[in-house]
Amino acid sequence: MKKYVLFDHDGVLVDTESWYYKAGERALAEIGLPLDMDQYLRDMSQGLGTWAQAKAAGVCERTIGRQRKARDAYYQEYLRTESIEIEGVVETLAELSKHVRMAIVTTAKRADFEIIHEQRHIRQFMDFVLVREDYELAKPHPEPYLTGLKRFGAAREATLVVEDSSRGLASAVAAGIDCVVVHNAFTQAQDFSQATHRIETLGGLKDLILGPA
Repeated sequence: MKKYVLFDHDGVLVDTESWYYKAGERALAEIGLPLDMDQYLRDMSQGLGTWAQAKAAGVCERTIGRQRKARDAYYQEYLRTESIEIEGVVETLAELSKHVRMAIVTTAKRADFEIIHEQRHIRQFMDFVLVREDYELAKPHPEPYLTGLKRFGAAREATLVVEDSSRGLASAVAAGIDCVVVHNAFTQAQDFSQATHRIETLGGLKDLILGPA
């Protein structure tokens, strides 16, 4: 049985990925540039994002810097005003916490993470949280999950990663850790062929770790 679980955050524990996209879309629209979702998802799988399309269109760094600040503000607005709950997450974490140790390894910035969890009950189940500022190289590089292993003092064989994106899956695979991919409509078309397991909802994790009830 696995003894440690490292959770991705956005799209796994909270439904935020579409709002991050919409914030970027809104920021680029202000300078007359559409944000193509298919290309955005391809860029994200390589550790890139909104600004790859802006750079490809010849937008200067100064303008990108200004619109990045606008994107960040729009995203935080959405985090405060939109519904980002995923049904069953808290209940699943509460049950798993009786049997395994858990942590979050996310590319979310600390400021965004704090807004998301001002009034939520997810952090209480976690030993620790690693946000973007806590490591140098982001997913798909293995550093985030290797940092999580080190923090736990855990062996790869005793650890499971839970992800929803090909970028996160690649990070886990590169770190040598088994990875479960949970269904997310926003990322469902990505390549998850290297996943150890696929589940429809986070609740399916209980059967994988604890066995059928």
